[in-house]
Amino acid sequence: MIKPVIFSILNNPNWTDYLDFALSTILVIFFNLFVLYFIKRRFVNISNGILSVLFIIGSLLDLASLRIIAAISIGIITIISMFTNLAEIRSLLANKSSQKINDKGLNKKNNVPDNLYSHEDLYNTIDEATRYLSKHKIGAIMTFERKDNLLEISKNGTLLDAPVTYELLVTIFYPGTRLHDGAVVIRGNKILAASVYYTPTTKPLIGKFGSRHRAAIGISEICDAVTVVVSEETGKISIAYNGEIESYTPDDFRKAFANIMAQTDVLSVDSTIGGMPVEE
Repeated sequence: MIKPVIFSILNNPNWTDYLDFALSTILVIFFNLFVLYFIKRRFVNISNGILSVLFIIGSLLDLASLRIIAAISIGIITIISMFTNLAEIRSLLANKSSQKINDKGLNKKNNVPDNLYSHEDLYNTIDEATRYLSKHKIGAIMTFERKDNLLEISKNGTLLDAPVTYELLVTIFYPGTRLHDGAVVIRGNKILAASVYYTPTTKPLIGKFGSRHRAAIGISEICDAVTVVVSEETGKISIAYNGEIESYTPDDFRKAFANIMAQTDVLSVDSTIGGMPVEE
């Protein structure tokens, strides 16, 4: 297409031939640049707009080469864009499908059925981690899901779906790690999420309460979860449930925690287990 135009210009110069040749050359360069950048949505729209204008100019001025190249370029760009978009749509649908499957799994009340893990082993792990955190005065807040699903609340943190282990809990709360602020949410024997933040309680409290204790009471006011808190200042261990909070010695904690977790409607724990006022 270009050669006839060149020969036409050489044999019988005409301004339309020059224009046709110049615009066709620009169009070829433009198209090569388009292929080089290979389909960006905004670039596709700009490209087709420019090509459409050039096609109209070619038609009005009877510039055959320009008109033909513009039309072919629009067609090629449209086809490439269509296949690229289809690939992106398939990828998006695949990702959404994967996310739905993941959310569906996380939304289950128990990620692992009760009979597939030992409650005693879980309580022992929590007791061991809590003792360590208390001894070293490492602030921590661990929330245990019960009947009320905590997935939506957990989404403001980092979803983990990791096994509950002493090593992982101690590592998460160790000062300086990326997830040490906020709460760990535990479902069954899995850590559902870490670095989860709760709205602190707004009710007046008697005594000195830190932000972790207020957050623990706050979450206990809106659901039936049980939350264990370790004070960063004193190392005291507390359990928040049903809008209330009690403090326990390291030796009494294991029994109190197991009792609360084993009951459905526990309003308070017998003082003989080790209840005492809470101080941050």
